[in-house]
Amino acid sequence: MVKIQKETAERWGYSGIGALFSSKPHLFLMLLFGAVAAWGYAVGIDGFFKGYHHVYGVTRQIPWGLLISAYIFCVVTSTGLCLVSSIGHVFGYEPYMPIAKRAVFLSITFMLAGFTIIFFDIENPFRMAVYNVISPNFTSNMWWMGTLYGLYLLSLGIEYFFLLDQNHSMSRFAGILGVIFGVAAHSNLGAVFGMLHGREFWYGPYMPIYFIVSAMMSGGAAIIFFTCLAWKMNREILDHRMERAVKAVCQLTTMLIAVIMFFTIWKIISGIVAPEKYLAIMAFVTGPHALTFWLFEVAMGMVIPFFLLLRSKGTNYGLMFSATAMMLVGIFFMRYNLVLAGQLVPVFHGLGVEEYSGLLPYFPSYHEIAVAIAGLSLAITGFLFGEKILNAHQFQKHEIVPAGAFICPGCGGIHYKKEGETHEEALQRHHRIRKAK
Repeated sequence: MVKIQKETAERWGYSGIGALFSSKPHLFLMLLFGAVAAWGYAVGIDGFFKGYHHVYGVTRQIPWGLLISAYIFCVVTSTGLCLVSSIGHVFGYEPYMPIAKRAVFLSITFMLAGFTIIFFDIENPFRMAVYNVISPNFTSNMWWMGTLYGLYLLSLGIEYFFLLDQNHSMSRFAGILGVIFGVAAHSNLGAVFGMLHGREFWYGPYMPIYFIVSAMMSGGAAIIFFTCLAWKMNREILDHRMERAVKAVCQLTTMLIAVIMFFTIWKIISGIVAPEKYLAIMAFVTGPHALTFWLFEVAMGMVIPFFLLLRSKGTNYGLMFSATAMMLVGIFFMRYNLVLAGQLVPVFHGLGVEEYSGLLPYFPSYHEIAVAIAGLSLAITGFLFGEKILNAHQFQKHEIVPAGAFICPGCGGIHYKKEGETHEEALQRHHRIRKAK
């Protein structure tokens, strides 16, 4: 039994709990962010007993605030990480394969962080979980969102298990399910906004598409940022394969930034010429929310990172780290602005009701800020934990390689050669690459 456990640990790249104590700065950071997460959740529990309407800044007119924005940021990043990683180990594009383990692990971490945030936004989360199962409402986007994200998280867990176990056929199958449930869940999340007839800023078929594209941009930024951060902690993780993977993700992310800039430009233009969207758009273009829009969402979230990533050429890790760090901050405000924009203009404004003629005010409360910080700190703590306990998501150097097998230079997995088969032919077969005629 001990021998089996040892072989499993080596195959998984499991370094043991003792690895957490091998670096005092790393341990300090993990304990620091863990303590911040515990503080934030304690504040959230305090709000749970005091009553959300007493401690949260949301109102009847603006029911969705910072916690919904933080939840969306986490689940969007999770879906994006899953989709970007699937390009490699699910769809067979070899340059992306080395990022699979870290990306899927981070995807699970961000999903769990998002669930903890939404837990504190729902007044009775336990009742919601029970009735989601025993009394499903198939016509509700909210019901589908909870169900699909649950299936998505389950698929991610299975996928990561088989990635650790180096069972690439099963991890690929689970990865396909993860992509299906992830896209379905995330496009449905966009539909939660896009199918609200009374909120003109959100309403339309554009929202689900925007959510999917922006998710991939978020996922690309996240995997570059955390890989560069891991590289700063352990220079050995960036071998030739990982360098090629980071460069490929950098190119994809740069292109997706350009696509989202295109979306943003046309969002402004179409909003200016549409009377029902004009007030909301102008609140962010020239109004009270212009700073969060132009500085954080546009400058830090898109424009500056776009040029930094272009200049980095996928090889300057300092520039890529700075660019993606700014991107993640900007993307957070991108989600916040999106959630707020659809609620600023009172629903009764279009009916000419005088007392609802101006923009509605909202500012996050102490409790909301604490819970949002807690969720993000949990994601960072999970990242730091995984880097040490799972050998920086690398395979052990003393990898168990059975007779007749070899470690793939592309994906890092163990592949087998059939009788009379060359090394190149085995690689093509395992990765389903058709030989050119």
